[in-house]
Amino acid sequence: MPIKPCRAKWAAAMTDRERFNRQMHYQPVDRCFNMEFGYWEENFREWPIFVENGITTNEQADVFFNFDRIAVIGGNVGLSPAFKQEVVEQTATKKIIRNPDGLLAEVPLDGHDTIPHYLKSSIQTPADWAEVKARRFRVDDPARVVDIERLKARHPDDRDYPLGVDCGSMIGVVRNMLTFEGLAYACYDYPAMVEDMVETRCVMVEHFLDQILGRFDFDYASGWEDICFKNGPIVSVPFFRDVVMPRYKRIHARLEAHGIDLWYTDCDGDVRPILPYLLEGGINCLFPFEVNGCSHPAELLDQYHGQLRIMGGVDKIELGKGRKAIKAYLDTLVRLVERGGYIPFCDHRCPPNVSPEDYLYYLDLKEEMFGLQG
Repeated sequence: MPIKPCRAKWAAAMTDRERFNRQMHYQPVDRCFNMEFGYWEENFREWPIFVENGITTNEQADVFFNFDRIAVIGGNVGLSPAFKQEVVEQTATKKIIRNPDGLLAEVPLDGHDTIPHYLKSSIQTPADWAEVKARRFRVDDPARVVDIERLKARHPDDRDYPLGVDCGSMIGVVRNMLTFEGLAYACYDYPAMVEDMVETRCVMVEHFLDQILGRFDFDYASGWEDICFKNGPIVSVPFFRDVVMPRYKRIHARLEAHGIDLWYTDCDGDVRPILPYLLEGGINCLFPFEVNGCSHPAELLDQYHGQLRIMGGVDKIELGKGRKAIKAYLDTLVRLVERGGYIPFCDHRCPPNVSPEDYLYYLDLKEEMFGLQG
């Protein structure tokens, strides 16, 4: 059943595609691009506005709130086949599963949204990696062939929304395959193995890009590199500079050859120690920019003005403090939106401690403050 929007789309004189491209290139726009990153699973069960209107996914919520449209095309660049997800053990309060990355993970039985407690990786040694690589990272795997015509039908050439190409992950997914602790140890115990894992990821992404670049007029590139926490990156800065960044440069050369000059990566935590190497590698936009794990977006947008863009950076903690705090925080973003290169939205999935009434106030206030620019 089609989703009926609960709000009118912000008034506009440009298409979503025109607005996104101009805003992210520091050019004048009719108004701010209007988007959000999504919600915790609990929100869909606890917020009456979602429950009463049958909204159960982030994609449905985007339509329900009538946000500007943005889309991305990704490819099969990971484990293929993935590990079979299965329950290995279960107690009264938790279960131990093997996930598609091959990790043993402890998760709550009630299904509430939380980061799993990872217990063990299927890759412990270079021999384990050699077996996984040979079986699950074949470039000639038929499942890695891109169905261009199917994607063309979904994203026609005359679209009015921005479309991105996903460039995956060089090291974040390696972290997923090894666990946080496993990657930290492996960088010292088996550095050649970790570098080969990064190289393999890069080859998979290059194989995907070679099939799809030139077939679509992409507006941006995206990625996911969740390797930072509140004290900085999991891997050492020299490792990131010497092992990860050169692979970014290879991917960036492909993007640049096809006119794609905006590339964001999704990385939580404090990215500041590795930001110079993200930029040197070609990644020039941060998403969704967690404030408490890093800084106010103004700090980096001022420091790297003209080089860096940010998407996100609305402090979820302030959203949970009520309307006065929400207004005070959005006031600090006005000059960033006006200057360009910045799209404000919640700095990760909006948590359920934010009341739906305050969230609607936040959406109204964003429109009032950022929706009437000329």
